[in-house]
Amino acid sequence: KSLQELVKLMDEKIGSYHDTCHTIFISHGDCEEDANYVAEKVKAVVSCPVATVGRVISVEAGEKILQDGSADIIGYGRSLLTDPDIANKVASGECIRECLNCNKGCVDAIQGRRYISCVLNAENGDEETIFIKPSETKKNVAVVGAGLAGLEAARVAAKRGHTVTVFEKTDKMGGQINIASVPPRKSEILRAVEYYEKILPSMVEIKYNHEPSFDELNTYDEVILAIGAHNMELPMPVEASNVVSSWDILNGKEVNGDCVVLGGGLVGTETAEYVASKGYKVTIVATVMPLIEADFKKHGVISYVNTKVNEIKNNVIYAQNTSDNTSVEIKADTIINALGSKKNVIDESKLIVPFVYVGDCSGERTADIASAIRTGYKAGNEL
Repeated sequence: KSLQELVKLMDEKIGSYHDTCHTIFISHGDCEEDANYVAEKVKAVVSCPVATVGRVISVEAGEKILQDGSADIIGYGRSLLTDPDIANKVASGECIRECLNCNKGCVDAIQGRRYISCVLNAENGDEETIFIKPSETKKNVAVVGAGLAGLEAARVAAKRGHTVTVFEKTDKMGGQINIASVPPRKSEILRAVEYYEKILPSMVEIKYNHEPSFDELNTYDEVILAIGAHNMELPMPVEASNVVSSWDILNGKEVNGDCVVLGGGLVGTETAEYVASKGYKVTIVATVMPLIEADFKKHGVISYVNTKVNEIKNNVIYAQNTSDNTSVEIKADTIINALGSKKNVIDESKLIVPFVYVGDCSGERTADIASAIRTGYKAGNEL
């Protein structure tokens, strides 16, 4: 096939960024195939060795491609940013941290000519100055919260030689990742949690369904608080209306009738897409992204952009178009609050031992995955 035909094939089957200078694979969860689909087609018509790269997530997947004869060489690109020690870990049998294919730190950075990194690897690009160093003094450390920030803090602290106990108020680790994985095309994000599920039980003590008291925490040498965030309250007046949290919806809470989603961020658009995929009529007061827009069109989702909600009363949303100042009224059976999150707080005066915040609760703004990992890593490495 000609180069033009192959590029067209990549676009249709696996997704790609491309221009006249380069082609970069950016396969996502909505693609039909991985990069091996193209390699197999090329290998069938050439005599030279063929390499394949792109969405070969695991070492086992790469081995299968070689065994099937679909390609001769496996290239790991983004995966080596996530875990540069893949080859050494295969030899030693150590667990490998696998790429999410999110493209946030790598492909997006390349396209924007920014510093390249990986959201899951706090050392990436700074290996000479950022690395896990053994602790001179062994401490008894409590980590409160088993979201990504807490899990990374626990991993790093344990690798440094500390004795670590993780407290998690639910029956599983992962925190917000568990709800972030629910919308369409998002299940791959769970690989971030699966890594810790494999490695942490042998490194730390994990206490599920347990919210530690301040007296309990004060028995430790140091405390790492990874207590997360919560869906913020609606800032406008609400009266006699059925308002539910987007977090509750993604956790399995059922909705009824016509739904209106308030919030144009990632959580709002993905919640709207998720609810629409279950067959409900959905309206979103938001701005939307191209891929999600296509799914909205498929499910008949109505969107209002440049729209500010002033009041909610009797399941009617009273809003105003900020472009032309016209009034907007939207009736709903269920109103879903997806306007953002707010960090959780504690009464710090009750902690008499040194403590540090990581993840969503560590700053004025809640954290993304990269910030969660990096704040957790830093806290664990500085005990």
